[in-house]
Amino acid sequence: MDKRDYYDILGVKRDAGEAELKRAYRRLAKRYHPDVNPGNKEAEARFKQINEAYEVLSDPEKRKRYDLYGHLDPSRAYQGAGPGGFPFGFDLGRGFGGHGFGGFEDLLGDLFGQGTQATPRGPVQGRDLTLPIEVDFLEAVRGVSREITITRRAPCPRCGGSGRRSRTRAQTCAACGGSGQRRESGFFSFGAGTQPCARCGGSGRPGEPCPGCDGQGAVERAERITVKIPPGVDGESRVRVAGMGDAGMNGGPSGDLYITPKVRPHPFFTRQGADIHCDLPLTVTEAALGARVEVPTVDGPITMTVPPGTQSGQKFRLAGRGVRRPKGGAVGDQIVTARILLPRRLDARSEELLREFARLNPYDPRREQGLA
Repeated sequence: MDKRDYYDILGVKRDAGEAELKRAYRRLAKRYHPDVNPGNKEAEARFKQINEAYEVLSDPEKRKRYDLYGHLDPSRAYQGAGPGGFPFGFDLGRGFGGHGFGGFEDLLGDLFGQGTQATPRGPVQGRDLTLPIEVDFLEAVRGVSREITITRRAPCPRCGGSGRRSRTRAQTCAACGGSGQRRESGFFSFGAGTQPCARCGGSGRPGEPCPGCDGQGAVERAERITVKIPPGVDGESRVRVAGMGDAGMNGGPSGDLYITPKVRPHPFFTRQGADIHCDLPLTVTEAALGARVEVPTVDGPITMTVPPGTQSGQKFRLAGRGVRRPKGGAVGDQIVTARILLPRRLDARSEELLREFARLNPYDPRREQGLA
């Protein structure tokens, strides 16, 4: 019997490019893969044809010879079938298109969404997710609850996350004993070793794949949740929300969601570790004579005593008025730095009084510090 034309097998025109060939192969391989059609000999034969056609047409040299000679090219070593149903000369070391074995595994991984394995082999934990959130300075210090929307792979509502058409989870596949693996001979068995169980698709549970999630056990959807940001977080913090990452596969646990706060700056406060820092403006009179002034803190204003003779840049410590550390421990302090400010404009009488003050107090701070 004459062999079918490779272009006809893949359903592409003779001038099809590499991307079009790959798309056609992926579409057909996913449809006829033996793990999707367990026990279907016709689908298995078709899958072998698809592999052979793609193996030739994805290689520029082999495609050139095929276009010239068709199936009669005497120089092609892949004519005919070899062990496992693959054409003679099919090099597992080269894979498809001569890009190494990884190319073959990666292509099947793309088809079934499983990295380098075409089929999972038992429960697989879901992927962790990370979500940045902007919070105000005071929200980061005090803590806050925030409603957010996340997009994640959640358990399939149709199969309850089992990945099978039936919701029954207690049963195990009789062919592999629930391991998802078995030693097999025939298609895709090259030497010793275990292979994904064709009967259960590597899930370890019997039954047909769920049509709602294609046997993955999870579907992508948006969810509205409330997360609690604990007091004391900063830009280096990660807040874990257990079980709100991507759903696991084949009954595996869900991953976690990690919130990474981005703290907006505050117009008055800055933060260094667990301590809060701020500048406190004072008049000349308050600094010279002393005063009781109101000072903002993260917990509300308090009254602080400024001693007479306070210098600009002098620091005062308000114990326990800083940040509560997220994992316990002592609360930080608030460090207040005095900043003496002068009026921008003085009337004649004020200037006269200041000159009189200077005459009565002949103080030269530069000479005192050896600068004059």
